[in-house]
Amino acid sequence: MRVLLDEDVHVKLIDWLASSGHDVARVPSGTKNGQVLALALQQNRVLITRDKDFSNRLMYPPSRYLGVVVLRVHPPLFEKLVSALRRLLAEVQPDQFKGKVFLLEEEEYHVSH
Repeated sequence: MRVLLDEDVHVKLIDWLASSGHDVARVPSGTKNGQVLALALQQNRVLITRDKDFSNRLMYPPSRYLGVVVLRVHPPLFEKLVSALRRLLAEVQPDQFKGKVFLLEEEEYHVSH
């Protein structure tokens, strides 16, 4: 899967996702939210972020994007993030992310269209 990691996501996830077979890019530092989603769309990538603004369906309608994963794992320790992402990626196929927002918590996730 093609993934775009927001700048607020643990940097070690780049290597973990890449070693798991994903094509990973990182959002350049200082990029504004609207530009982040435009970049994800332009590069055909699912956005992974900790920014809860992206779960606002009125500001960022999910139908316009290839998918957004909002990490709600606290504290956002690398091991906890990996565990949550591993479970999500095992349960959801890459084509099932399109037009959806996934609120990913440590033990579960919620999907919004």
